[in-house]
Amino acid sequence: MRFAYPLYLHVLWLILIFLLVFWWTARARQKSLERFAEPQLIVKLSETVSRRRQKLKMFLLLLTLLFLGLAIARPQIGTHAVPVKAEGIDLVFTLDTSLSMLAEDIKPNRLARAKHEISALMDKLRGDRVGIVIFAGTSFIQCPLTFDYSAAKLFLEAVDVNSISVPGTAIEQAIRTSLKAFENTTQGSSKVVVLLTDGESHEGDPLKAAEEAEKHGVKIYTIGIGSEKGELIPLRDEQGNLTGYKKDRAGNVVMSKLDQLTLEKIAVLTDGQFYHVSSGGIELEKIYDEISRMEKTERETRLVTHYEEQYQYFLGIALGLLVLDALFTDRKTVKKAWEGRFN
Repeated sequence: MRFAYPLYLHVLWLILIFLLVFWWTARARQKSLERFAEPQLIVKLSETVSRRRQKLKMFLLLLTLLFLGLAIARPQIGTHAVPVKAEGIDLVFTLDTSLSMLAEDIKPNRLARAKHEISALMDKLRGDRVGIVIFAGTSFIQCPLTFDYSAAKLFLEAVDVNSISVPGTAIEQAIRTSLKAFENTTQGSSKVVVLLTDGESHEGDPLKAAEEAEKHGVKIYTIGIGSEKGELIPLRDEQGNLTGYKKDRAGNVVMSKLDQLTLEKIAVLTDGQFYHVSSGGIELEKIYDEISRMEKTERETRLVTHYEEQYQYFLGIALGLLVLDALFTDRKTVKKAWEGRFN
């Protein structure tokens, strides 16, 4: 036997509490009677009450609580396998990990916010395979396509600006690496890249890579992280203390700005959509709705173990005991003093 909600078994502690309350109440009642009445009078007043029946009613009530507590915990006995067909799309999150993602125009910073948005979107997915590509001056597949969202989140959590040692922002290469992540996918399946970046590409031509993605039937949803006004890139020590701001080779402080135009063009070329992360958040529901409307590819059929629910029997017993307790009285029949005198 197993329980679907084992934590609810703690409800059974109520039985012990109920016993203690009953014992304390009975003892207090007896002391009150002894204080205000003679022993003979107490016997006379309680001659219609059956102590044995009182204990039996208490036992029935405790049994009711026991079976009710077990029913709430949902006992399950026996299993059967159910074939389930998995349907979904292939989705690659392509995440910018360059130093500019430390800018704090989006709180707590661009990279942390992008990781949060990816994790939140993963929570909404059902039956889709997800992968992760990260990039800066170069790119690589951080997590291959998988159904295991928990594993994908572990890979995501490990990402920071030190994940790639080559500086820069190579969006073109990042898109091409994302296309490689789809190499072993089913022909004709829906393929989506969600590109999260501030859009400042320092190398290559992202639009050429977008055209290549369009030829392979891959839609790119671009998510702009940051503001067009721009923000300085803070540098911090290991304790998180601010030590200065990033400077270029000429010694000038770097102002990192969102390149929204490039991201919009990438989305248009691949029949995707552009979204902007602001301080108030992005429209995650719209992104999810777009993805959920895409044609799903049928995956392999998997057997899912279902446990047989047995709570209804425990609940039935509890209700039966409750009815029996209500019908059962603690009064006993006492022969009247005048009975038999007129025979």
